[in-house]
Formats: sequence, C-alpha cells, structure tokens
Amino acid sequence: MKIAFVGKGGSGKTTLSSLFIRHLAAARVPVIAVDADINQHLGAALGLDEAEAATLPAMGAHLPLIKDYLRGTNPRIPSADSMIKTTPPGGGSRLLRVGEDNLVYDTCARTVELDDTRVRLMATGPFTESDLGVACYHSKVGAVELCLNHLVDGREEYVVVDMTAGSDSFASGMFTRFDMTFLVAEPTRKGIAVYRQYKEYARDFGVPLKVVGNKVQGPDDLAFLRAEAGDDLLVTVGHSDWVRAMEKGRPTRFAYLEEANRRALEALHDTADAAYERRDWERYTRQMVHFHLKNAESWGNAKTGVDLAAQVDPAFVLFEGAATPQPV
Repeated sequence: MKIAFVGKGGSGKTTLSSLFIRHLAAARVPVIAVDADINQHLGAALGLDEAEAATLPAMGAHLPLIKDYLRGTNPRIPSADSMIKTTPPGGGSRLLRVGEDNLVYDTCARTVELDDTRVRLMATGPFTESDLGVACYHSKVGAVELCLNHLVDGREEYVVVDMTAGSDSFASGMFTRFDMTFLVAEPTRKGIAVYRQYKEYARDFGVPLKVVGNKVQGPDDLAFLRAEAGDDLLVTVGHSDWVRAMEKGRPTRFAYLEEANRRALEALHDTADAAYERRDWERYTRQMVHFHLKNAESWGNAKTGVDLAAQVDPAFVLFEGAATPQPV
C-alpha cells in the first residue's frame, strides 16, 4: 500500500504521517517511511536527533545509482542517462519490494528504532548551496517518483510518504502513485483551500482522498470541517500531550498515545486497507505511461536527446505478482 500525507505547510502532516508510521510499526506491519518534503522533518518526528537526521543519505544525490539499478536489463533503456523521473518499468526492469534487501535500500535507507520495532526511512534530501537559484525541488523528488513507479507492494505492507506542502506534488504525476491520500487540514479557510485545490486536481485521475482534521479544539471546529469537507472528512485529531512531549525530544512509548488519537490512527489504517480492494494495476500503469509521455514531450526529449516514448513497453503491466527483481 502506498500512502501519501499532504496538506498546507504547518498543518501537521509530518506529525500525522509519523504517528501513522509508528502505528503501523507497532502493529508489526512492514513499512518504509519516505520524507519527500522540501523541509526535512520526518526523521526528527520519528525520534532521530538533529545529528542523526542530518546524516540521512539523500535519495536525490544517488539518482544515477537508482536509475542504473532500476533499468536492469530493460532493452528499451540503454543507459541510466536516458531515464527521467517518470520512466516506467518494462520487461527486464528491476522492481522494488517493501520487505526485500537491495542496492537502493542499502544506499538510501536507514533503519530507525521505534520502541521494540523498526522501520526503514528514506529522504529525498534538502536543498544544498549548489542548488540555490538553479535547481527545482521536483528534480530531487524524482528519485521518489522513480522508486514508486518500480514498486510492487501488496496488502499489509506500506510505503508512507510525507509529501511537499500545498499542491506542489501536482507538478509531476507522483500524486497518482498512491492507493490513498490523506490530506491534513486545519479548521481554517486556508486549510480548506488546499483541500479544495487538491480535490479539483485529483478528480480526473481517480485519486482516493480523505481529510484528516487536525488541531480541532471543539464542536465549532468539527462543524466547520464537516460543512466544508463533507463525506471526505474521515477523522479529526486534537491536542496531544504525547505529541508535545515527542516534539520536545522526550517521547514516551507509543502505547501511551491518547486513546482517541489511537482510534483515529486505526481509522486511517482501516481506510487504507480498504483501498487495496479498489487497486487497478492496469489504470496505475496507464497513468504512469501518460505522465511519462507528457514529460517526454514537454522537456525530457530535449534534455536527454532521445525519444523517451520508446521507453514505454506496451506489453508491460505492473502487478503484484510481477517478476522478482534480478540480482545485482
């Protein structure tokens, strides 16, 4: 299951995504956590100190390695240099699985201990001095998009992505890569504006979307969210002493999270599991190809000097039983 947390900057999406990751880990569900936000805070939300978070390898810095690994022996991709962020898998491509060991995880993932469980954490990486004024953040997020395009995941194994704030994720096709998108919204006009924008963009692509109301302080806040989000409002979350302690660097065991907030996380889990029944691998593959062809025509062909449409394998459909990745 591929899950995205999105929302306005400051809405609490990183906190909510970290709580969901902890919930999954406590339930002994295999999970990979991915920080795809321009402001890298997921590591800290999962308990890493500042020094540990700073040493996380940046996926964007290892993009050539990721490309070379994923292309495998695909005859339609003669070199990693001809791959772009939207390049879809085809015959001979290496595919990723949540629970396996591979070169991409060895290079880009680190293990984070959570009480008596652990998760893999990957991070896009922050801007560096050399990026300022010349680089687009979406070029860094491209490493995440490539991995999601080549991911074969099943029921009760999760990749949870803390996305960049606002509607920036619509600058690529990555917003269609998820089985469920949880939009974290405060009970404010700005919070609801992001929800409306996201829903409008996602409507034509069948992107499943549910709203998680955050910082809800009373009946008026709840009524506001219900009036604005309607049936899309799934759960609400209020103040949490556990979260406040975690943000101060003094977390207690996750089992001590407030009962109401544990129930909210269980509702997210149940909703995400239900989305598995609606998974359509053929549509997923079609959307992947659609955005690849759009990017190829818009800028990819000119940048690489090759016809990137030739990378599309018309006979290939990604599905859960797809061939096991080839060894390095």
